[in-house]
Amino acid sequence: MTAEVQLSVQGLWKRYGAVAAVQDVSLQLPLGQTLALLGPSGCGKSTLLRVIAGLERPDAGTVRPGGQDLTHAPPEQRGVGLVFQDYALFPHLSVLDNVAYGLRRRGLPGPQARARAHETLEQVGLGTLAGRRTTELSGGQQQRVALARALAPQPQLLLLDEPLSNLDEQLRSTLRSELRELFAQLNTAVLLVTHDQREAQALADTVALMRAGALVQTGPVAEVFERPATAWAARFLGQPNLYPLPDGRVRLVPESAVQLGQGPAWPVVGRQPLEHGLRVTLAHDLGPLVLHLSPREAAGLGDTLRAAVQPDGCLTLPEEPAA
Repeated sequence: MTAEVQLSVQGLWKRYGAVAAVQDVSLQLPLGQTLALLGPSGCGKSTLLRVIAGLERPDAGTVRPGGQDLTHAPPEQRGVGLVFQDYALFPHLSVLDNVAYGLRRRGLPGPQARARAHETLEQVGLGTLAGRRTTELSGGQQQRVALARALAPQPQLLLLDEPLSNLDEQLRSTLRSELRELFAQLNTAVLLVTHDQREAQALADTVALMRAGALVQTGPVAEVFERPATAWAARFLGQPNLYPLPDGRVRLVPESAVQLGQGPAWPVVGRQPLEHGLRVTLAHDLGPLVLHLSPREAAGLGDTLRAAVQPDGCLTLPEEPAA
């Protein structure tokens, strides 16, 4: 059974003077799915999210949350939850009152708003901190308060703008796991804006790769990372084995196309220990060929490794003009 589409965006444009920050973007997000808008800083990700949230007016196109055309409706009529990069918490209010604030603005009586707020804080693991001020919390706890405030009205569309960017790497790793578990429990569509590939891979079901205001590629996470559509996408996603062709296109050799233990022996000219394994560079006749070895496999500088490239596993990608 096909999941209900919770967000539909068609032909969306947003210009600032001569600059097109969002260019003819169309996407769909089903209920219960997480879509990551992934791209470099300045590519238009946050502008697109702000247009979807109603914080910016588009120049063309439609935004349909929940099947309704709300392209020109104000944010409060869209029924979406929004978590900003800086969390936007009220320092003079308690954690509980921060979460209950939006509910009371929507007309929910105080006791009911506080009860719902406490229920949501329990959901994000902060029930015991309800009475504290937000200034007394860690960065990770503040992030979860902002998330609880967005979830309290039980929106069917949740928008997150770089939600983990202000946290240190260790805390981001922990929260990625927690958010993935939370999203799995919610019957909510989640649109996540991020420039962090690990965040997109950890949290999203689908990735929409964005460059210079336009979508370059959209698809399931594994498909986009394993089979990028263009040379730019491959470089942005960190694919190392890219080789220019005489016709101006680029050949990508995924690691899945390399069979170790077969073919000629190539010298190891680079070696980098990783947390789980080893990254080596071989002096292949195509050019430097980067491979990851398991913790059980060992190779030192000057050693040789047999490696055969399977042509049918390689991709030929178009090169794009500079954005």
